[in-house]
Amino acid sequence: MPPLSSTPAPGLRLERITVTYPGHREPVLDGLDLDVDDGRLLTLLGPSGCGKTTTVQVASGLLTPGRGAVYLRGTEVTRVPPEHRGAAVVFQQPMLLPHRTALDNVAFPARMRGRSNRDARTSALAHLERVGLDALADRYPRQLSGGQAQRVALARALAAEPAVLLLDEPFSALDPSLRHTMRDLLTTVQRELAVTTVLVTHDQTEAAAVADTVALLDRGSLLQQAQPADLYARPASLAVARFLGCPTALPGHVTPQGRFACPLGELDLPDAVAHRGPGHLVIRPEAVQLGTGPDTVAAVVHSVRPEGAFTALVADTAAGPVHVLLPPGTPPAPSEHVRLHLPVAHRWVVPRAG
Repeated sequence: MPPLSSTPAPGLRLERITVTYPGHREPVLDGLDLDVDDGRLLTLLGPSGCGKTTTVQVASGLLTPGRGAVYLRGTEVTRVPPEHRGAAVVFQQPMLLPHRTALDNVAFPARMRGRSNRDARTSALAHLERVGLDALADRYPRQLSGGQAQRVALARALAAEPAVLLLDEPFSALDPSLRHTMRDLLTTVQRELAVTTVLVTHDQTEAAAVADTVALLDRGSLLQQAQPADLYARPASLAVARFLGCPTALPGHVTPQGRFACPLGELDLPDAVAHRGPGHLVIRPEAVQLGTGPDTVAAVVHSVRPEGAFTALVADTAAGPVHVLLPPGTPPAPSEHVRLHLPVAHRWVVPRAG
């Protein structure tokens, strides 16, 4: 049991969760600890096979962990069956009852809890209105588009009045414009109802756009959990930095005085860098600029390629390659000598792996 504390219990807590599937030697979740603050939205991010869906299954009660405990609002529910746990799940496919209307699908959870047909339908209509589908209440799933069906599934989950809402890549089958609309809808509804929510996604933009916090998993373990801006600006490890699109990693070490010593010299660091000793200086490609003057480093352009409206280039420095994302314009050519400005505020140091 977690120690008593005056701090409010998280909406969802996973404590030392370990899951190993039959026939597999390696666990898919390996001592996972995860907290989701009550009423907040957390996105689970990570490569395929890292354990995101398994985490949702454990939280919902669809899967019992081999070790560890699950708590909802401070109450242990590890072995409480899904129907009594207070968790609602929205999957990638809507999973609607095909021979029931949208209204009846959304009313189903309330009816299962013993509410009258009239009350259940009134509540269901309110939830359909919340997701903008009250005008389609009498349609059957086959008469709905993919996005409309997923809205019905979301309304049905909300109608269950869950302690925690779990969404397992619910927008991944939708086209990009509809995904954008759905994630805006999700954030609006989640903030309105203040329901503790976990969203599984493989889309980094989506994860950052909707979340109060992002949890990055890899091989069944939590690499880092932080607010989106902090996760991008202050990665906890080289693995986190690289997964989040920050391939620049210059080896060196942080001196006792808090400067980064490397073949480029001793570079100033933000005061927030507490690490001392061997490490890698990381900086996001969009933060690096072409410049002149003493606060720049010499480099030779190695490669140039278009990336949408921007230009991605790699420039070799004395400390290693630096990745740069330039705004629209005329970029330098391969083999051209340039000088790079690495803004101090955007520098960060992660410990040397191993």
